[in-house]
Amino acid sequence: MTTLRVFAARPLVIAALHLPDFGRMRDKSMAWLEDYVATNAQVFAQAGVPYIKLQDQTREAGPMAASSLAITAALARFLRAEVPGIGLGIIVEAHDPVASLSIAHAAGADFVRLKVFVGAAMTAQGPRTGMGAQALAFRNALGRDDIAILADVHDRTAVPMSSETPEFAAEWAQKTGADGLILTGADWADSLARIRRARETGIKRPILLGGSVTTGNVGEALSAADGVIVSTALMRKDAAASDVLRWDLDLCRRFMDAARVTA
Repeated sequence: MTTLRVFAARPLVIAALHLPDFGRMRDKSMAWLEDYVATNAQVFAQAGVPYIKLQDQTREAGPMAASSLAITAALARFLRAEVPGIGLGIIVEAHDPVASLSIAHAAGADFVRLKVFVGAAMTAQGPRTGMGAQALAFRNALGRDDIAILADVHDRTAVPMSSETPEFAAEWAQKTGADGLILTGADWADSLARIRRARETGIKRPILLGGSVTTGNVGEALSAADGVIVSTALMRKDAAASDVLRWDLDLCRRFMDAARVTA
């Protein structure tokens, strides 16, 4: 049984805090970004969400640009200092496990999420191949086995380039060394079915459900999976793109209340 810190949370809820696309950002200063990160992280903390996943969304075909890495690392470190009581994870849009782990290492984050860990997938930025071996080698070189690796299995934002089933790909991810798996189907029923089949084939790693989780179904989600990742369901419905405050405290509180019933 794993002893990594992230898996000790009950209920294990990870809220994704999306950053702007730095490549398209023209009018946002570093001070604005810090205000944005701190304001929304405080919402999650006040609602009792145990983990935030700071999510870079800068579209990059190759490795993460140095400027994107620097901004994300600075914001992650800032978030850690401003909201020290909440756990932290990192995901970057670029297909770059070195960047993800470097940011996590610098910021003292608890985990990284890696989208194409095994196999190969066609994404909006082009084909990407499994980064598992590179991720494990670099984490070992950092001496940071305490940074958990959460690996997506057939993430629904990409199309697999080979014919293995999701449960077979989950076995690949487990054997390669992922600490936890993220399963997300085409719809709610498919997500639950993928989790069930993965368990039936002998997956022992913690499984998180990575999408379409709401206050109404989080109980069912946590009955099937070890944790959930949520974001859109908790956002302010009236928020403008320029608003600093994007997540709704009342929605977050109600979500956590529903999650605790199952836990």
